[in-house]
Amino acid sequence: MLCDVKKEQGLLLGRIQAIGFQPRDGAALHITVQEIVRSAEIEGQILNMALVRSSVARRLGIAIDDAVEMIDRNVEGIVTMTLDASLNYDKALSSDRLCAWQAGLFPGGWSNLYKIKAGSYRDDANGPMVIVSGPIGREKIHYQAPEAPLAPVEMGKFLSWANAESDTDYLLKAAIAHFWFVTIHPFEDGNGRVARALTDWFLSKADQTPRRFYTLSNVINKRRESYYSVLKSTQNTQSMDITRWLEWFLGITREAIIESGEVLARILEKHVLLQQIPLTKLNERQRKIIDMLLNNFEGKLTTTKYAKIAKTSQDTAGRDLTALIEWGILERVGSGRSTNYVLSVKNFT
Repeated sequence: MLCDVKKEQGLLLGRIQAIGFQPRDGAALHITVQEIVRSAEIEGQILNMALVRSSVARRLGIAIDDAVEMIDRNVEGIVTMTLDASLNYDKALSSDRLCAWQAGLFPGGWSNLYKIKAGSYRDDANGPMVIVSGPIGREKIHYQAPEAPLAPVEMGKFLSWANAESDTDYLLKAAIAHFWFVTIHPFEDGNGRVARALTDWFLSKADQTPRRFYTLSNVINKRRESYYSVLKSTQNTQSMDITRWLEWFLGITREAIIESGEVLARILEKHVLLQQIPLTKLNERQRKIIDMLLNNFEGKLTTTKYAKIAKTSQDTAGRDLTALIEWGILERVGSGRSTNYVLSVKNFT
């Protein structure tokens, strides 16, 4: 199974190296945004994708037309952690670094309505660290982490292993690290998100590139039930055998790489097609709308929505849209009040 994953990994990285900088940047931006948004979503946190995209683009030095200037501390924290893990994959892990990641996830030290211990390992002041489900009073305990005094000791062992050079393939080390970290559960909250950032650190070392071109969190989010199921069954086994977890992890890694290959193909195709668009004829408003439509535009594009986004009049929006239709970039769908506009099926699918 490891050989199959490495084969897909090599094919994807080879395709990445063969394309130009612009589509490569577009792929890295898209994948990184997906990683951040889906990692948060696994934990029930819904992030504003436009804010995440703007923050990532700014930090990666990628110009986008629909950048949002608003700063959101929750977004900035998880973006900082994710990019530090991948961009600085050549720097050693340390307790201070991991604690800084976790602190960034909880601005002010709050998790929802609860004050938590942020920026340091848990102390279990409110009782043992347990993973539970179910209503209050009828909770079901799925896993109980080691007692708090053991967390620094176990994390010391973990960090020594993580930073040490070995013959173990980095894909396997990523799988082992993810499982080991969530089993120690060193923080009061944020362990899952930090574990996925750690996984990115190892995968970046495996790829030997600071840019991420496949996202595990997107697949884990879709396979959330099996993710928690295999973690629980492996953690609660009486033996030290984590084979089932390794197989599951390699399976979703392969799925993530294949999925990203499909995304890359679409991005590259759109990039090539955009080169054929008469860019000299496009105004700034039209370029902005096209970029948004190529990057998961939410809802339907109407004349009213175009005018609002472009900050222009309804008449100007109508003329812009008519020109885009004449150039074969957009198609008109529906009629009357239900009229909306989509990228040309002929050119963009």
